[in-house]
Amino acid sequence: MPAQIVRHIKPLGPRVLVRIEKLEDRSAAGLFLPAGAKEEHDDALYAEVVEVARAEARFVGIDENDLDEKGRATLGENVSGVPLGSFVLIPKKAGVRVPWDENLRLIDVREVLATVDEIDSEEIQ
Repeated sequence: MPAQIVRHIKPLGPRVLVRIEKLEDRSAAGLFLPAGAKEEHDDALYAEVVEVARAEARFVGIDENDLDEKGRATLGENVSGVPLGSFVLIPKKAGVRVPWDENLRLIDVREVLATVDEIDSEEIQ
C-alpha cells in the first residue's frame, strides 16, 4: 500500500493560510437559503488562520528558549502579525486558492480586514 502524502504549507513573507468557515444557511428571519445564495451577496468571508509566516526555525544550537512546553523544537516565531488560530474577515476574492482544498486560501496580511473575537452573549451583560 503506498504511503499517504501529507502537505504542509509554510506561508512566506507577510502571508497567512486561512480556512474559509461555512456560516449557517439561514436568513435573519430563520428561512433556509439555497446552497451558495448567501455567499453571492456577501462582500467578505469569515475564515480561521491555520498557519502563519514564521521566522526560520533554528535546529542547531537549540537552547531551552527554543523549545515548547513539551520539549519540542518550535517552528519559528510568527512574523505575520496575525495570531495563529484567530478568526478573520477577508474580501470575497482575496488570496490564492489552494489547489487540493477549496476551503484553504493563502492570503497577504494586507488583505485581512479585521480579526473577529467570538464572545458568548451571556458574557457581554
